[in-house]
Amino acid sequence: MTHQVLVTDKVALPGLHPLVEDHSFEVVSMDDSSSDEFAAALAAADALIVRSATKVTAELIGIGTQLRAIGRAGVGVDNVDVAAASERGVAVFNAPGGNTIAAAELTVALLIAVARKIPAAEASLRGGKWDRAGFKGVELLGKTLGLIGAGRIGGEVALRCQAFGMGVVVYDPYLSEERADELGVQLVTLGEVLDLGDFISIHVPLTEETRGICGADALERMKPTAFVVNASRGGVVDEVALAAALHKGHIAGAALDVFEEEPLPVDSPLREAPNLVLTPHLGASTAEAQEGVATEVAEKIRTLLITGDVSGAINARDLG
Repeated sequence: MTHQVLVTDKVALPGLHPLVEDHSFEVVSMDDSSSDEFAAALAAADALIVRSATKVTAELIGIGTQLRAIGRAGVGVDNVDVAAASERGVAVFNAPGGNTIAAAELTVALLIAVARKIPAAEASLRGGKWDRAGFKGVELLGKTLGLIGAGRIGGEVALRCQAFGMGVVVYDPYLSEERADELGVQLVTLGEVLDLGDFISIHVPLTEETRGICGADALERMKPTAFVVNASRGGVVDEVALAAALHKGHIAGAALDVFEEEPLPVDSPLREAPNLVLTPHLGASTAEAQEGVATEVAEKIRTLLITGDVSGAINARDLG
């Protein structure tokens, strides 16, 4: 029996070796998910693998009448209607570990970039200026990193920032004391993170609890010398409130890799905010991470289609 797996969004093909090298699988790669050809292929597919571009709606899932699995080559599943998949008995897999290092390294890069005003200084120099005095930054040594969330990525950020001589405080109601001790961090309340953090980095999924967790009240509570970094999910930072806080000087700066609406709208207030570093959702954009998330999802889908094991699915409890 041959299982057909449809792949889109330019998922890294080398990462699909668990499927490609197994002769019981046929991998069909098709980047235009809006085409009639894609719909025809989806109707015959046993599994679908996507990244971020394709919105796996209830309608799309309905076309895939043979689907048994949907794989998101990345951490979040914001672009997958998990409820609709569960209703049709389709397992949904993600790849929470494949891009951990890439996302952690980007977070630290953003933190340093905003602390040392690197993007603005580079743009100034390319514009013909030599303005050393205008780009005085701050050092990381001796500063406090406040983490909102310390799972896989947040934990790696903590370890890297400790190497710069930073102390780390964490708000994470799901982090055990034992794990906090392993990481060498101090568990505190959300209010204490906001009060103590010289740099505040957010590492949480987008849920009803976390939406807008960094809003106007939180920004008002931070030190005027504080910096905010978000490379987790758009929506956890109130973008209008952040832009206002930067214009008013309520915080020193911020760096964002993710946004509530992507691509970032042309009229977003963030585009005109001062002391703000913006990148276009690059957290998983390394060759290693793209291959890693593809492999992680491919292995889970292969296991499901061969053995029926859904234990690795994020909606396993809803599949009966």
